[in-house]
Amino acid sequence: MPFDGIVTRAVTEELKEEIIPGKITKIYQPTETELVFTVRSQGKNHTLLFSIHPTYARIHVTEDSYTNPKEPPMFCMVLRKHLSGAAIEKIEQYGMERIITFSIKTRNEIGDIAYKELLIELMGKHSNVMLIDKDKGHIIDSLKHVSLAQNRHRIIQPGQKYKLPPMQEKLNPLEISGEKYIKRLDFNAGKLDAQMVTELVGFSPVIAREIVSRANLGTAQVYMEKFLEVQEQIQKNNYSPTIYRNKKEDFHVLPITSFDGEKESFSATNKMLDQFYSGKAERDRVKQQAKDLYRFIKNEKDKNNRKMKKHKQTIKKAEGAKQHQKMGELLTAHMHLVTQGDTIVSVTDYYDPAQNERTIELNPNKSPSENAQAYFKTYQKLKKSKEVIEKEVIKTEEEFIYLDQLLQQIDVASVTDIEEIREELREGGYLKKQSKQKKHKNKPKKPVPEEYTATDGTLILVGKNNKQNEYVTSKLANRNDVWLHTKDIPGSHVVIRSEEPTEDTLIEAAQIAAYFSKSQDSSTVPVDYTKIRHVKKPSGAKPGYVTYDSQKTLFVTPHKNVIDALKKK
Repeated sequence: MPFDGIVTRAVTEELKEEIIPGKITKIYQPTETELVFTVRSQGKNHTLLFSIHPTYARIHVTEDSYTNPKEPPMFCMVLRKHLSGAAIEKIEQYGMERIITFSIKTRNEIGDIAYKELLIELMGKHSNVMLIDKDKGHIIDSLKHVSLAQNRHRIIQPGQKYKLPPMQEKLNPLEISGEKYIKRLDFNAGKLDAQMVTELVGFSPVIAREIVSRANLGTAQVYMEKFLEVQEQIQKNNYSPTIYRNKKEDFHVLPITSFDGEKESFSATNKMLDQFYSGKAERDRVKQQAKDLYRFIKNEKDKNNRKMKKHKQTIKKAEGAKQHQKMGELLTAHMHLVTQGDTIVSVTDYYDPAQNERTIELNPNKSPSENAQAYFKTYQKLKKSKEVIEKEVIKTEEEFIYLDQLLQQIDVASVTDIEEIREELREGGYLKKQSKQKKHKNKPKKPVPEEYTATDGTLILVGKNNKQNEYVTSKLANRNDVWLHTKDIPGSHVVIRSEEPTEDTLIEAAQIAAYFSKSQDSSTVPVDYTKIRHVKKPSGAKPGYVTYDSQKTLFVTPHKNVIDALKKK
């Protein structure tokens, strides 16, 4: 994911157009790595996201909504104190580095005009957002504090002078001539793309490989021409924001001509970044919040696996029950041949068509009758244990399916869905129940399923956890609405609020069902559909478990962009 200097430049140029002049009206800090500003500009509100996530560090305008903590973190309060109502006057990129500075005009405590700088450094795990007093040049505060013990080059603490991060001796690709650039390359050493990344600031491996691909093993002159092409595109802000999808997703603002796969083009860099990072950042937030749940459910699954192995061993042992019954009957029929104290007896096996002799082991301390009864008792014990264990196997299999379903639900859950999954586990006795005081404080809310709109305007409801599934299927849906679920695959309950949906709507709803299932990344996913009146929940079944009949099956391939388009309608 190359959020390199070129992408940084493209974002900076767009932000200049969109939010300058702009007024900061709201400031939130949803997580320890994210800030969200509402900026009023040109008669519109823009939501600006700053993220210093070690994997997803970025800045862009977003359409996503974020859940904010009840108590704002300290840095958020500092920003509100200094920047609420302030005007953004200028946005600049430092050279071709991944550093953006917001020049802000505000007023201090006594009402005098003051100038601040909000600076974001997008450098992987070293990313940071800092508020700087422009006149004094010192750091007022930062999203992440860095001590001398952590970084010997510079300290990032309140009161410290701001220093730029150590710069490498690289060339600015916008300020050098083609000849100078070519002289820096050693054509005999090979790996020209790696050399470019080493020599040119702001160039990621993606762009370096693109230039090499365009040059197609040509002469030094050809390489120079291709470099100048890219240079001109950047200088003129001639961008083509595109997400590239193959085995994994990637993006860039310059066209990657060497890519062979699915492409999605965007009219703006901000829109591309919002689309690309939206699900990934959300998934990471969910993963952090559900880390303990995920581990707990995985442990429960492991317990079930061990339990199932023991059950199978018991059943295998119980399969010999008939042999014990047979021994008891043979011994009873040949009682006259046995004397107490015997350890074995040979009898005619009348169950055998050939009437062969069979040896039966005896307990010498027992009478012939007691030995026969011992075989019958063992038979009854094994027979009964098999019946009990077979029921336990069914319960264990159901438990395994249920836990597997919960893992799938965590995989597609939003942050707000996680608490409903926790509550379900508490109700099922898996997790410790909350105290009355805490339970009263966190009153259970009515489940809120996700809503999608088919191309023809039909409403489609999706349950993303078992509480939502049961609410959608049992409470919201009418008996003649159409219900969908992936065939024999853990997934969401999907309901089309129509008795006779069109074929296109059925396919769109099936794609949603496939997307919110364990087969999200698969193709030709089987999805069953039937009327709600054919869907039943068995008595005593696990939450979200239903049976159904009179179904038909569709085969679809889920696409994220299709699902997103239906969500945004």
